[in-house]
Amino acid sequence: MLSEKIYTLRRKSGLSQEQLAEKIGVSRQAISKWEGGLSTPELEKLKALSDCFHITIDELTENQISSDSPYAGKTEPDRAFHKGGESKIGLCFCLIGAACLLLSGVLTVLCPSSIDQINESSTITLSGTGMLVTLSVLLMIWGTLLIFKRK
Repeated sequence: MLSEKIYTLRRKSGLSQEQLAEKIGVSRQAISKWEGGLSTPELEKLKALSDCFHITIDELTENQISSDSPYAGKTEPDRAFHKGGESKIGLCFCLIGAACLLLSGVLTVLCPSSIDQINESSTITLSGTGMLVTLSVLLMIWGTLLIFKRK
């Protein structure tokens, strides 16, 4: 996305919004709007940005920086993990927690003696069944938090 690319290149160049604005002849507010995705630079400003960052306009407007660019090895951190990856991990935790709760419920109904064995094997004051249910619920809560976590 262009807004993220401008932000990333500016930060990697060690420039403030004010300094970049002075270099290309716009206001700091214009840079802020471009980086925030509230507006997009006109063609001549895209040219000025590409000259400032020593990349082509194509590289500026595409999602990847080419390998011959001075910023080739310094791409923006992959936010997909933080957005999609944590949601997937959270979903896994929720499913594991739900499976554990379901399994403990099925064991309670079908084989009550297995629940007694779990309770007897527990060395903590909370019974084994209580620990299993608590762990399952905590996994589901943690998973839900990861799914809905913002940035």
